[in-house]
Amino acid sequence: MKVTGFISLWTLVSLPCGPLANPAEREDVVKHAIKLHRGKGAGITQRKQWVLESCRKLSGLLRQKNVVLNKLKNAIRAVEKDAGLSDEEKLFQVHTFEIFQKELNESENSVFQAIHGLQRALQGDYKDVVNMKESSRQRLEALREAAIKEEMEYVELLAAEKHQVEALKNMQHQNKSLSMLDEILEDVRKAADRLEEEIEEHAFDDNKSVRGVNFEAVLRVEEDEANSKRNASKREVEDDLGLSMLIDSQNNQYILTKPRDSTIPRADHHFIKDIVTIGMLSLPCGWLCTTIGLPTMFGYIICGVLLGPSGLNSIKSIVQVETLGEFGVFFTLFLVGLEFSPERLRKVWKISLQGPCYMTVLMIAFGLLWGHLLQIRPTQSVFISTCLSLSSTPLVSRFLAGSVRGDKEGDIDYSSVLLGMLVMQDVQLGLFIAVMPTLIQAGVSTYSSIFKEILRILILIGQILFSLAAVFLLCLVIKTYLIGPYYRKLHTESKGNKEILILGITAFTFLMLTITELLDVSMELGCFLAGALISSQGHMVTEEIMCCIEPIRDFLAIIFFASIGLHVFPTFVIYELTVLLFLTLSVVIMKFVLAVLVLSLILPKTSQYIKWIVSAGLAQVSEFSFVLGSRARRAGIISREVYLLILSVTTLSLLLAPALWRAAIMKCVPRPERRSST
Repeated sequence: MKVTGFISLWTLVSLPCGPLANPAEREDVVKHAIKLHRGKGAGITQRKQWVLESCRKLSGLLRQKNVVLNKLKNAIRAVEKDAGLSDEEKLFQVHTFEIFQKELNESENSVFQAIHGLQRALQGDYKDVVNMKESSRQRLEALREAAIKEEMEYVELLAAEKHQVEALKNMQHQNKSLSMLDEILEDVRKAADRLEEEIEEHAFDDNKSVRGVNFEAVLRVEEDEANSKRNASKREVEDDLGLSMLIDSQNNQYILTKPRDSTIPRADHHFIKDIVTIGMLSLPCGWLCTTIGLPTMFGYIICGVLLGPSGLNSIKSIVQVETLGEFGVFFTLFLVGLEFSPERLRKVWKISLQGPCYMTVLMIAFGLLWGHLLQIRPTQSVFISTCLSLSSTPLVSRFLAGSVRGDKEGDIDYSSVLLGMLVMQDVQLGLFIAVMPTLIQAGVSTYSSIFKEILRILILIGQILFSLAAVFLLCLVIKTYLIGPYYRKLHTESKGNKEILILGITAFTFLMLTITELLDVSMELGCFLAGALISSQGHMVTEEIMCCIEPIRDFLAIIFFASIGLHVFPTFVIYELTVLLFLTLSVVIMKFVLAVLVLSLILPKTSQYIKWIVSAGLAQVSEFSFVLGSRARRAGIISREVYLLILSVTTLSLLLAPALWRAAIMKCVPRPERRSST
């Protein structure tokens, strides 16, 4: 600002001496100024004279500002009355005068804000960290607001410049005759201007005053090759298209999601490079794991480790990669449901409902016991226990892929029980995410409000149960009246063109996903139910759809498992290998033993032999613990150290899962079926 820059130092101590201050206040400020400048080699009388002279200069500047403002107002009125100017010229001149008025007022306001900040700092205690923090926060807010105002002023100047160009063009057009082509282009230009005004969303102005919106200082970073001359033209284009990266003070990185000008197509080249790199590196990593006898999914996880923050750190769009990977989970669960017919679901629904509930309750009970012995907060113990009680549905789905489902005639199929329990755990995941805000509040609540918190949790559980009932009622209606005609219509329209079939099945899956998400139930459950509903149309339908969807699932699953590797930190595992191995083995053994105990109570006597296989499939920790752990860490439920322990234990348990699964298959499955299961 012009005025602020001119009076940078002496303004901070001299403003109350101007016309707005009485003699007593003026004398107090003079004494403060003398104390602040003591020891600089000048006498007291000279310092006092310097302060008074500065006050007179500031008073003169303020009076001069008022005179200029009056002149600007008169100039604006004169422009508005001038009949010789066109509307564009009037708009440009008035806009320019108003911008200058605003600059003068903001400069004066900055002076008063600086004085207020100095007075607050002088009244504070330099030993009081809280007071200093609050003062720093207020100064930071003032600077942010000043930066925003300056940005808005710059935008207004750009608009004024545009109006000036428009006025010059109109004058030129009035002085010469236009050809037919020029008239057409002029009409197109006006139509383009109207289009931009219609589609522009003024998101900044509309949201800056919304509650919860904060001003943040960010850095705008260009390409890594910013110093290379050969990329100068490329950077200029990207700068114009808004493809640079923004970094805030918390080291969060942002990319463009919606441009101001929607008429120009854009692409996030960082995201494209990330997907291409993951696709290329996943091939050798998958081959390596296949060679040594491990599932290929671990090769994809290794790929994520190598490219992630703990490796080469070449993945820039981590959030976007994880988001795309979520679709791998959706399609995986859809295919699981496609193989999981409603008849099989009805056969094991009691076991699927009871088993995960009993296991979760037992895990929480053991967690509270160990938490009491180790003096861990109850909320933290409940969270950790619930998080570790979940098992990985995508991993077990890969274990079961291609395995023979039947055992003995009339017995319960182990794959049906296992998948049913995993789907119920996905429902519990949605319930736990819904209860998490209450768990956060419970962590800071007093004992007098515990009853209210328990009541709130019970209400949430009731809402989830009501939503589940609504979902299954809807599924019954769809199965009875809609899914048959819908698939027959798709099959008829897709003869010779599989695009319609793939699109129709995908749209139905996303519809079920949206319904369950709107009802505050797990989105994964919606994908599973979509597959189960389609499988009710018969084996031939299942085979046809599986041939179309499996390639899509496989590619997206690669992205998903690679995104898991982005959160694996080998250096931390190596540093704490002994502790992590002990914790991982403890969790795996505890989950295995609890699963065996629960299944021994709820399985029929003729099917007791499958409890070992089902328990082996449940004896690992779900990858969704990454999501839950990150939310809990941001909310303050768990510390950074506990979060890293959860990540590491989850990773190691997933690595141990294939060995435990193969051991259970070798022990319990007959030899002809064993080859298919492994």
